[in-house]
Amino acid sequence: MRSIDVAERRARLGVRHRLAAAGRTDDVAEIVRSLVVLHATDPATVFLSVGARSHTVDPTHVEKALYDDRALLRLLAMRRTMFVAPVELLPVLQASCANALADKQRRTYSKFIEKAGVVDGDVRAWLADVEDETHQALLARGAATGAQLSKDVPRLRTQVDPAPDKAYSRPTSITTWVLVILGVEGRIVRGRPNGSWASSQYTWSPMESWLPQGVAIIPADEARAELVRQWLYTFGPAPITDIKWWTGWTLGEVRKALAQLDVVEVDLDGGTSLLLADDQEPVVAPEPWAALLPALDPTPMGWQSRDWYLGPHAPTLFDRNGNVGPTIWWNGRIVGGWAQRKDGEIAYRILEDVGSDAETHIAAEATRTAEWFGEVRAIPRFRTPLERELTT
Repeated sequence: MRSIDVAERRARLGVRHRLAAAGRTDDVAEIVRSLVVLHATDPATVFLSVGARSHTVDPTHVEKALYDDRALLRLLAMRRTMFVAPVELLPVLQASCANALADKQRRTYSKFIEKAGVVDGDVRAWLADVEDETHQALLARGAATGAQLSKDVPRLRTQVDPAPDKAYSRPTSITTWVLVILGVEGRIVRGRPNGSWASSQYTWSPMESWLPQGVAIIPADEARAELVRQWLYTFGPAPITDIKWWTGWTLGEVRKALAQLDVVEVDLDGGTSLLLADDQEPVVAPEPWAALLPALDPTPMGWQSRDWYLGPHAPTLFDRNGNVGPTIWWNGRIVGGWAQRKDGEIAYRILEDVGSDAETHIAAEATRTAEWFGEVRAIPRFRTPLERELTT
């Protein structure tokens, strides 16, 4: 059995995740492919994750890849989380994750509408009709906000209280629900936001304007196998529990996907993990590197078992729900955290002794990060203890 230690695992991370200097590139779409997908719950994460892995890319290059070249797109997928993905991966994500999510969301919203008693007759049929009408309205406009579509489709303004027995619940229109369903079904896509690159006020576009031929249909089992294959190349070796956590699938679904792949078991610090059979060659450690990664970056959020790169820093750098804040990396492990202050300064704290060479590299990355932000100020959506402390 091939044995892989922590040092080699960190070397693989530096190379495969394009964090070491030699692996960085100015090809935005290629950066995203290298990570399978980028976390996009916080809009700024997408841009900062690309910036940390590039040489001269700035936010306009990311916007071009997203909204002009349309080589990337946003969608809900694994664990009902928002991601930015390469367009060629969309059929895989659609079949492996999004289709099931669409069914689940439609059932949930239908129950809310039915319980509210605001629709006579078959609620599912009524909701499907509203979805079709909304899609047609968006096709007619070309691009629109939810507010604009609710003017075109009056039934989107239907008010529903999702939890009438709860004091905190308030009636809301079904506009967002319908747009979520259409989005996870692959019928519409989030377009350019109103405001800066850190804004989450998106317009919507019909999928036909991004992919005129529509989303290719592939079997769900085939799609799951391909997604696991890509994940293992980027994040492997790893235990099956990490794959289950990252995908959000059942253990049975993960095992079924793995059965379609040529994988091997490897010894990972005394435990058994999985690796693609054709990916067993040792990875040479890159030159020393530092990186400032944003909140929810796909690297720290790529594994459930994090001790090998996180060490004792979880209480400081993660919130109570498991969301990571901005982190400082040195040679494949987290050694500190950072934050952007109101004046644009990048404040940071190194949480362990890393030596003067590391401190020099980290300072240079902090300067580069401040230049990337420019005049934009972006507070992470999920605040963590150290990030809050550094901004007070």
